[in-house]
Amino acid sequence: MIEYIILGVIAPFFLNLIHLALGVYVVVARGSVMSLGFTGISFLTKSMGMIFFTWLGISIVGLDYRIYVPILTFFWFFSHIAEAFVIQHYIQENVSEELQQLQIK
Repeated sequence: MIEYIILGVIAPFFLNLIHLALGVYVVVARGSVMSLGFTGISFLTKSMGMIFFTWLGISIVGLDYRIYVPILTFFWFFSHIAEAFVIQHYIQENVSEELQQLQIK
């Protein structure tokens, strides 16, 4: 049971937490355009991480895929959505005053 929690809940949260920290750094230090590029790269690295966690849980640890894969994908998706809202917040903070005045609210 503890393997399901560690690999299915904590691992995707930790993976997205790392991407969140790097994403916030990229937005604040490099700007929104560089953040767009980082988002594309993080899609690839997160996909590789999900494939690795799936392989690790099913092949190496021997978890039941009917239980493990839904848990893993649910918590990965949930933490991914939370990460998107946080990054969006920092992107909005990083927009210049001139562009903010042009936006329709």
